[in-house]
Amino acid sequence: MAAGATGPSTARLRRAAAADLPFVLATEGLPHNALRISQWPRERHEACLADPDYAYWLVLDEAGTPRGYAILRGLTDRSGNIALQRISVAAPGQGTGRAFLAALIDHAFMETPCHRFWLDVFTDNPVARALYRSMGMTEEGVMRESVVRADGKRASLAVMSILRPEWQTGRAGR
Repeated sequence: MAAGATGPSTARLRRAAAADLPFVLATEGLPHNALRISQWPRERHEACLADPDYAYWLVLDEAGTPRGYAILRGLTDRSGNIALQRISVAAPGQGTGRAFLAALIDHAFMETPCHRFWLDVFTDNPVARALYRSMGMTEEGVMRESVVRADGKRASLAVMSILRPEWQTGRAGR
């Protein structure tokens, strides 16, 4: 899906740029993200924005105002594995995240040579895991106690993915 385009998910995407970093940093720092995503310094985001292996995306409301951001990585992976490094919306629980994720998955399979779209998610986040399953993703396994969270406690991550043939089958059913 091209920047600014809408797809079956009805989410409007725009490729993010350095000028969007204040929004990214502010969203990343919201209280609901404290134990769900890592807080990166601006310099790391700047380096990733300049790296061709990464793509930052914004989801926009009808007025063109950013409502969330996501980071994809693996764009240069020769095996076609693209990871959702991070996704966050400013106001969760309103359906923005579901539409945003659907648009990102569609973009990955429609606009890149992606064969496997994957992510990891905390095992103690049943809402996100259910969302990812509802999008056609399969849980591949668990990386036990692989992350130390901001509160110093260890947490486990489930790896989930959807393959191009699965996405195509699901898309045909829509």
